[in-house]
Amino acid sequence: MRISMLGAKAILFEAPGAMDLPHQRRIWELAQRFDRWPGVAETVPGMSNLMLTFRTPPADLDRLQDALRQAWDECAGLPIEGRHIDLPVVYGGEGGPHLADVVSHTGLSVDEIVHLHAAPLYTVYALGSHPGYCYLGGMDPRIATPRRKVPVVRLPGGAVSIGGEQTGVSASAGPSGWNTIGHAEMEFFDPRREPPALLAPGDTIRFCIAKVIK
Repeated sequence: MRISMLGAKAILFEAPGAMDLPHQRRIWELAQRFDRWPGVAETVPGMSNLMLTFRTPPADLDRLQDALRQAWDECAGLPIEGRHIDLPVVYGGEGGPHLADVVSHTGLSVDEIVHLHAAPLYTVYALGSHPGYCYLGGMDPRIATPRRKVPVVRLPGGAVSIGGEQTGVSASAGPSGWNTIGHAEMEFFDPRREPPALLAPGDTIRFCIAKVIK
C-alpha cells in the first residue's frame, strides 16, 4: 500500500489488490471509518484508493498513517444496497463511433460485443473524472480494449465507452481517451438537485439494448 500527501491538507491511500467488488467494498468501509476521524473534512473513495481531506494540516502524520494501515487490515468490506437503474443504450452509429475499433481489437462481432456489454449487472465503484461520472465494475474482460492513443477532444454527455477493463457513461460533454460504443439519454448530474449526482457508490446499472446500428 502507498500513502502520500496531496498538498498540506489531503492524503491519498492506495490499496494493493485486485480491482474487484470485494476489494472496493473494503475501500467503502475505510471511508466510513475515517469519515468520523477527528479533523477529517471529507473522505473520497476512488478506484482502489481513498482520499482524506482535513480542515487543517494533520499534526501527527505517523499516527494517521499507522491508523490507516491497521484499519485496512481490519476492513472486511462494506456491502451497500443502493438504487438500481436500467439504462437504454443505442449502440453504434453516430453515438458509438469507436465500436468498429473494439471489433477490430477483440475479434468479436458487433452483436457479440453489444450482448457481452449489456449482460452484466454493473456496480458503481466510485465517482470521479467529472461531476456525476461513475466508475463501474463488472465488465466482461473479453471486450476490454486499450484506451485510445489520441483522445477525442469533445464527447457528448451520455457517451457509453470502454477504457481498458472498465466501462462508463459520460455525465457531461468533454474530452475522453476511451472508446465510445453507444449513447444513453440520462442526466447523471444536476447542480440544482440534492444530491447533485444521480448515482453513488454501491448503486447498480444494467445497460439495456435499445437499438444496434451497424
